[in-house]
Amino acid sequence: MGALVVMTAVEGQARLLLTQKQALSLAFPAEATVERKTAFLTDAQFQEAAVLAKAKVESKVWTYYTATSSGAAAGWAYFDRVIVRTMPATVMAAVAPDGTLKFLEVLTFDEPDDYRASPRWLAQFKGRPLDQDLRVGGVLRNQTGATLTSAVLAEASRRMLAVHAVLHPKAGP
Repeated sequence: MGALVVMTAVEGQARLLLTQKQALSLAFPAEATVERKTAFLTDAQFQEAAVLAKAKVESKVWTYYTATSSGAAAGWAYFDRVIVRTMPATVMAAVAPDGTLKFLEVLTFDEPDDYRASPRWLAQFKGRPLDQDLRVGGVLRNQTGATLTSAVLAEASRRMLAVHAVLHPKAGP
């Protein structure tokens, strides 16, 4: 794997922690066929996603990636840009074929490093479904010194899982 590139916020650009290509390579098996897609949510899907997420969904247009391997779904990846305190961050949710989170990853982060989520904290998202407990104070612990980061990342994970749920509803009971 290549070296990570880090840019400073002083230069007016987000600090890049992981490129999109690197993040996608973590999300999908090497042999998977990855396809970029753009979804245009209907009014009903847009409203349903907000209800499921228990959070504001800002856009009806979502670009995401889908992977197939051996003719079966290998997963999906969604990206969300959030404001943590006053500065932006870019987050990726890797979604497993069963609709749970494979993992949540932060690609860019402009806030001070003290506010950044640790890998150990992010590990709490692994295998989590979209439900009422996917929140700080539910199944997610707060990260001391990064309370806003914790809340924003939990909300982003719910938003991305909710968009996934409306775009790819489970078949059958």
